[in-house]
Amino acid sequence: MTNYTENADYRDEQQANHRTAYLKMLKTNWRILALCARKAKQEGHARALVTKPSTNADPLLTPSDERLIIFPLKDSEVWAFYKQQEASFWTAEEIDLSRDAHDWSTKLSDSERSFFSMILAFFALADSIVTENLLERFSSEIQLPEARFFYGFQAAMENIHSEVYSSLIETVISDALEDDRLLHGIAKFPSIAAKAKWALKWIKLSAPFPQCLIAFAAIEGIFFSEPRNFARSLLLNELICRDEGLHTEFACLLFNKLKSQLSPSNIVSILTEACDIKKAFWTDIMPTAMVGMNVCMMNDYIEFVMDRLLVTLNVAKVYNTANPFPFMEMISLKAKTNFFERRNAEYSLAGVGKQRANFKDLPRRPASNHMNVTLF
Repeated sequence: MTNYTENADYRDEQQANHRTAYLKMLKTNWRILALCARKAKQEGHARALVTKPSTNADPLLTPSDERLIIFPLKDSEVWAFYKQQEASFWTAEEIDLSRDAHDWSTKLSDSERSFFSMILAFFALADSIVTENLLERFSSEIQLPEARFFYGFQAAMENIHSEVYSSLIETVISDALEDDRLLHGIAKFPSIAAKAKWALKWIKLSAPFPQCLIAFAAIEGIFFSEPRNFARSLLLNELICRDEGLHTEFACLLFNKLKSQLSPSNIVSILTEACDIKKAFWTDIMPTAMVGMNVCMMNDYIEFVMDRLLVTLNVAKVYNTANPFPFMEMISLKAKTNFFERRNAEYSLAGVGKQRANFKDLPRRPASNHMNVTLF
């Protein structure tokens, strides 16, 4: 009798456990269904923004094994951008920051140091956000192998930018607490958090690729459009400005090659959002005017940059604002020799970009006994 009772109790307990597990499973399934429904609704709303849906799938986005094969080239124009980026490769170790700590403490006022600290704090994390998008979204969505090559190299360059900005913070900021505060700017400064939040939402948002491409063109072209004269290392300014300019141009090039386009009004809407957030950032970090620079001039510059971006995207200008900082035009993809460093920011690696037919004639690096390459 005792055994029967114990067995019955055991069965009752097992059944109760099964019922509990089953109810949990049902709740989980309902939760998953609700999330899927919400995501589908968001995707439907986002796709509605695409005003020219193609009856055929976009070749740049259609999954294909061809994405794994680079030659023969499918798009020589995109490939040229990749080779240009490859030829412009540089490393953080090439930037001499030794004089910046002295200049920071002796040649800048307190308000100027505060202003440039906020810019550095944003730059130190912003490039990592761009890298996250390249790895999580763009590299998986784009199927054109030449574009995938470009994005792979861009991710490496964004990492170098982030390393340099973080190194600059550690070089010029002597206070350990302030150093940590700037390196964790996304959690410490609301205006930086607002820019980061807007950038991050495009990684997670189930928006069509053209929309995300425009958003990250805005991030590269508008969010990164800062006066970089905070560093004595002019080479740093030239190299990074050149890189960001190339990344912005590439985003515009790729967008113009897509079959599914956004309407001009939707493009303007995305860029205006970025523009407004950037203006709020300026207002927050520049409470007083500086020599040759004030909030009004900074806002004019952002409007000028947005108009230039619109023209590249074949959309009419919105602001028609003149550039208040002509010196910024001097720091471009074709940077001139700077007089603060021994090397030219216009350098390129030997042989990169030459015709493949001349590959055997290109200079070789010395062979190393430590580099034994085997296939399979």
